[in-house]
Amino acid sequence: MNGILNVLKPPGMTSFDVVAYLRGLLKVKKIGHTGTLDPGAVGVLPVCIGKATKAIEYLMDKDKVYRAELTLGISTDTQDSLGRVLKEAEVNSSKDEIYAAVKSFVGSYSQLPPMYSAIKKNGKKLYELARSGIEVERSPREVMIRFINILSIKENTVVFDVGCSKGTYIRTLCSDIGDRLGCGGHMSFLVRMKAGSFTIDNALTVEQIKEMAQNGTIEKAFIGIEEVFESFGRLYLNKEEEKRFLNGGFIRIGGLAPALPQKVCVFGENGKILALGETVFNKKGELSLKPLKIFV
Repeated sequence: MNGILNVLKPPGMTSFDVVAYLRGLLKVKKIGHTGTLDPGAVGVLPVCIGKATKAIEYLMDKDKVYRAELTLGISTDTQDSLGRVLKEAEVNSSKDEIYAAVKSFVGSYSQLPPMYSAIKKNGKKLYELARSGIEVERSPREVMIRFINILSIKENTVVFDVGCSKGTYIRTLCSDIGDRLGCGGHMSFLVRMKAGSFTIDNALTVEQIKEMAQNGTIEKAFIGIEEVFESFGRLYLNKEEEKRFLNGGFIRIGGLAPALPQKVCVFGENGKILALGETVFNKKGELSLKPLKIFV
């Protein structure tokens, strides 16, 4: 069993819970998700199974798109609606001021990771320290907000779609917008609409996956590794090249170089994906194909 499941994570389950459930349901050992989604959030959670787990590090780098609701005037310790209220304030900003404040975060900005996060400090996850009442110093991280589309502004709530780089905390973005307006704020709901090439329109609920597993049609739900690397070039090897490549050898591709991007999906003679490869110069200065991640 190899491939990727586009799971629609329900609220109340952690990303780890989803993986643990699918591990038991599908009776697989190698399984993992491509990026944590908050327990209270819903949406796209790609889960890699079998040989596809080797692609996780590449899928985690992909941009994400979220739909979020920001509630202004209420700040919480977790920056979402599940946390303890720290402060309440009146929202005196006009719609135009709120619109401008939200839009001002488009582009690169320095974001301080929240204490309630899975980031580790001296071997301990920050949320474990936070639950013990311990707050530690964190270093800000540069994140990229690709776009923000505001869908509605009503009284003290703002609903918007946001596209961002990996590692962006949307609840922190909501909190930062509230701070910029001087009234504080928190994220009151979050839906991950897209993760890389995976969209919510094609995501399967846990119940749907369970039903497919029980009636023997689960293989139809799997997305092939090659399908999520559409931006990579494609290169097919003959049997001799395949053997050398899978043993770590470089394959000369000088004549093909102009037509290939730097990273490629490598296929065998039978048309099945073998690996991800990278075009590099070998010791002789010849442009060659180097193995990045072997899937067989």
